[in-house]
Order: sequence, then structure tokens, then C-alpha cells
Amino acid sequence: MMWAVAFALVALGFVYVSGLNDGAALVGLGGRFPRSSRLGLVSLLLLAIVLVPGLAGFGVARVFTERLADLGDRDGALVFLCGVTVALCVVTALSRRGLPTSLTLAVVGGLAGAGLGAGLDVSWGGLGHVLAVGAAAPLAGLALGWAFGLASRRVPGFTRMPAAVHAAHLAAYGAQCAAYAANDGQKMIAVVSVAGDVVAARRPGAVGIVHLSPLVLAGVAAVFCAGALSAVGRVGERLGRGLVLARPLHVVSTEAAAAAAVTASSFAGAPVSMTQSVAAGVVGVAASEGRTRVRWQNVVGIGAAWLCTLPLALACGAVAGLAMRPL
Repeated sequence: MMWAVAFALVALGFVYVSGLNDGAALVGLGGRFPRSSRLGLVSLLLLAIVLVPGLAGFGVARVFTERLADLGDRDGALVFLCGVTVALCVVTALSRRGLPTSLTLAVVGGLAGAGLGAGLDVSWGGLGHVLAVGAAAPLAGLALGWAFGLASRRVPGFTRMPAAVHAAHLAAYGAQCAAYAANDGQKMIAVVSVAGDVVAARRPGAVGIVHLSPLVLAGVAAVFCAGALSAVGRVGERLGRGLVLARPLHVVSTEAAAAAAVTASSFAGAPVSMTQSVAAGVVGVAASEGRTRVRWQNVVGIGAAWLCTLPLALACGAVAGLAMRPL
């Protein structure tokens, strides 16, 4: 029973922190568009998290449970819990030092490190694939943001342009929410699925097949959106004014760039960070108007946090995994 409670609390905390980290970035960026309804933005995100996995499947979620370490061992669920807990600690520690980072990178590092420390087989090929796609996604977001930013400057003005730009914003934001639910958001599905199995069995065992009912998905979406709303002002400020977004078309270009980069990563079968892709898209859009439009000090700070997240989570996960061996 103690393990069931522990897994349930970690899963609940993980979903809430995902909302703080990822959801706030999505809603905060969308809220930079004039006259955007925060309630409407959150509602679209909630619907995407509930509906998209049923259409896209749980393929990306299975990367966390099957392709990083051999969690089919009888201690697999304990190792999984260890890796996720390490990821939460790393992200919290870095955030408190003013270094916003990627929860996805932290989970990948934490799970691989915990598996290594616990003596399980770690799939270095699978880890390499995930990291390669994860590195390519923000680069794609950067390039697409730059290209879309340039293109937006060439759009001629017309009478109904404000309405057309607003429609484009809703389409781009909706695509971004769908991309998140099909890719980055599936780390929550993996964590809740493992926790659900432990709660049902009342003891940890091997990690099984990822599965969640629509009702549980709705609960995940509600907790996630609560986390997003609690931090949307702070995160939106960082991604907006902190990296410079001056015009409505800048917001649309960033949303479209991030959605395209993350959607492409889903076809590659690897989880990527939506937060990284959004930040890279912002930088690309700003750079399309000249390098001086980018506040490079903020960019360097975010980049430094990203670079240290994976090795830090991997090392901490390995130490935690080693400590588990007597168990």
C-alpha cells in the first residue's frame, strides 16, 4: 500500500509540474496574441490532451517505458519511479536557480541513469536516437521560426487582415496543442500508466504495456491545465518579452514553427521538448528581423540549463539506482 501511495503522489506531482513547465509555455505564448482568451487557450489544450492520444496512439509514451532501459525486470517500476523522481528534483533545482529547462530531457536522463545504476540493460542505441531527434527538433524550430518570420514580413496588408491573422493564430495554436499531446505530453501518459498499474496491484513489479482510459486522460488533462494556469504569467513573460515578440504575426510564426518541429519528431518516434521548440521558434522569429532583436543573454541562460539537464539527471539517476540495489 505504501508503494501505491508513493507512485500515485509522484504521478500527480509529475503531471502538475508538466503543466507548470510545458503547459504554461504553450498558453503563455498563445496569450501574447492580442485579445486572446486564456480560458479558450486552456480549453483547446485540455481537449487535445484528452482526444489526440486516442487517435495518435501511445507510441511516444512507450519510448519512456520500453526503449531507454529494460524495465520488464521485477524491479522495473521501482527504477521507473526513481528516474522520474530524479527528473522532478533536477528540474525543480534548476528552476529555483532561475534556469528554466526541459522536463523531457530530465526524464530521459533520469530513467537511463536509474536503469544503469540499478544494473538493468540500458538501450544506448535507443537513447542515442531519442537525443538525436531531441537535438534536431529545436534546430528545426529555430530554422522554421526564422523562415516563417521572414515570410510574415512579406504579407501585404488588406482590409480583413486582423481577422485572418487571428484565424491563423487559432489554427497554429491548435496544431501546437495537438503536436504536444501526440509527442511531448505522452511522458505524462507513461508515468500515470505505470503508477496506475502499481496502484491496481498494490505493489511494484515489472513495467507493463502503456494504457490509459479516457476518464483517466481527462483527469491528467485537468491537473496539467491547473499547473499551466498557476505559472502562465511568469512563463509567458519569459518566452515573450524575455526573448522579444513584437507583433501578432510573430506569435503565429512561432506557434507554427514549434508545431511543425514537434509533429515531425512524432513521426521519427521520439519524444522532444515542446518548451525547447517554442523557445527556439521565438529566437528564430526574432532573428528574422535582425540579430539585435534577440536578447542573447536570456537565450544563453536557457541553453546552459538545457545542456546541463541531461548529464545532471543521468548522474543523479545512476546514484539513485545504485542506492536501490540492496532493495
